[in-house]
This record gives sequence, C-alpha cells and structure tokens, in this order.
Amino acid sequence: MPERNVFSWTAMVTGYTQAGCLDEALRLFKKMPERNVVSWNAMIAGYAQNGNFDEALRIFREMQLTGLKPNSVTVASVLPACANLAALRKGMEIHDSIIRRVFQFDIFVWNALVDMYAKCGSIEQARQVFDRMLKRNVVSWTSMIVGYAAHGFGKEALQLFEQLQLSGIKPNNITFVGVLCACCHAGLVDDGLQYYNSMMQDYQLSPSMEHYCCMVDLLGRAGHLEEAEEFINKMPIKPNTAVWGSLLGACRTHANIELGERVANHLFELDPENDVYYVQLSNIYAAAGLWNNVANVRKLMKDRNITKFPGCSWIELNNKVHAFVTGPITHSIRGNL
Repeated sequence: MPERNVFSWTAMVTGYTQAGCLDEALRLFKKMPERNVVSWNAMIAGYAQNGNFDEALRIFREMQLTGLKPNSVTVASVLPACANLAALRKGMEIHDSIIRRVFQFDIFVWNALVDMYAKCGSIEQARQVFDRMLKRNVVSWTSMIVGYAAHGFGKEALQLFEQLQLSGIKPNNITFVGVLCACCHAGLVDDGLQYYNSMMQDYQLSPSMEHYCCMVDLLGRAGHLEEAEEFINKMPIKPNTAVWGSLLGACRTHANIELGERVANHLFELDPENDVYYVQLSNIYAAAGLWNNVANVRKLMKDRNITKFPGCSWIELNNKVHAFVTGPITHSIRGNL
C-alpha cells in the first residue's frame, strides 16, 4: 500500500468485504488511523450483503456513537439488516431519527424503508411510506407488491400491480414473483396463469426458477397436483429442490400418497441430507395411518445419519434480536424468561 490514507484503507476494506473475507476486513478497519462515512459504509454493507445482519447493526451503532452522520448509502445498507432480522423497532428508530430529517428525497432510502417495514410484517406502515413517496421506480412498486403477497394480502398486491401498469413503469422479474405469489395466496389459478403468460408475451421476460416455483405452488395449493407435476416435467430447465418441495407440500395438504412418494424420491436424489423432505413424507404416511411406512422413513433417516433440526423463533428485545430453539434451554437470559 504505497500511500496509506483513508481512501486506500477503505478500498482494501471494501475489497475484503466483497470477497467475503469479513474477519480480515474488520481487522483492517480497526487498524485504520482515520475513518470517514465511506469506511463505515463499507463494513456495514459488507456484513449486510454477506448475511451477517447482527454485525451490520452493531457496526452501525458504533458509527452513531462516534458522532459521524450517516448518508443515504449507510441507511440503505442498514435497513435491509433490520428487515432480515425482523428488527422493526430498530428500523423505526432509524426512520424517526434520520430519514425524516435528512433524506426526504432519496428514493433508494425510501425503497429500503418500504422493504424493511414490509419484511417486518408492518404492512400498513410500509404502505404509508409508499404513499408518501414523491417519486417511485420499479423497486418501490415491487417492494410493496412483494410485501403484500408475502403476508397474504393477495388482492391488495394485484390491485397495486394494476396501478403499476397504469403508471407506465415496466414491471421486472421480481415484480412478477410477487404477483404470482399473490395469486397463490388468493387461490387465483386462472389469474396466475394469465399473469405468467403476460410476463413472457407482453413484457418479454423469461421465467426464472422462482417463477416456476410459484406456478407449481399455485397449482398445488388449488389441488391441481397432476397439472403441477406435468408443469414441472415440461420445464425447460432442471427443477430444483424448491420446485419439487412446493409440490411435496401440496401432496401433504391434499393427501396424495402416490405422487408424494414420487416427489420425495426426486428430493432425496437432489438433497439427500435435508431432513425436511423425510419429515414431510413421514407426515403424509402418518396422516393416512400408514405407520409401517412412517417407521421405514425414520429407519432411512437413521441409516443415513440424518437428524431433524430443531425449530427456531426469535423476538426483538431492547434493540437486540434473540433466537430460541426447541430443546434444552441454553439462552443467556433464560433466568429472566
């Protein structure tokens, strides 16, 4: 490093975070003799983009303690961390203390805010932010549509999609994932097929694995299991575990043992160590009273050394997200629960 200044240090930190070498990036970051907002942003964004959302929030809090003012990149990086941790209170704090005073006209920040509220399940607040936006792009519309769809507001998602079409903004692939997901939750099979065809014919968008998965889910939820299997068999790309997994879930819902066995075999080939598929097949057998088959599945899991992973839930308390799993009580605040 011929010239050691804040820019060269930050460039090195950014390079390490982009390569996923977060420990090395943090080591350099701590050694920096001087840090500016770009330096802090590099660490916050690096942690968030690599899925280490707790650390992203921790670095952001450290930045606040220094008195350094965040910019739009800071906020747009830290809000997704709040969203993925469902840390609604922290996201609201950022909204109240920073955005309303500083970034009223920054569309990237407002998009991140809509996404944060939606992913945290606060759909009404997401819509309030969306309605107050002075300018919207396809990300703004998509975030709200996907938020509605993910939380079961299928009709609201489709109504908003119709408004998007009238606005003149062209939807993208992610928009249609939200639209098809909305059709799933609302049970609108015919509408889903229409939107799926419109995506290709009207907007020249090629379906991705997410779209195929939504279509299988749409058909499966409605009980059209044979159509869903036929749809999978006609896919131009090899279906992944998400696609087959959607159909296996539908087989359980509609008690289709024969198809469930076929689908489970596909999943055992694709991901033989995933406990979820064995448990789902076992549940299909159990619902039908086929206890010998249940025992066979459990034996297969034992032979393959596959154990069922415990369930997990989390709560936000005092600006920190706490995770809990089933089984022995090991949480550090167990005495206060």
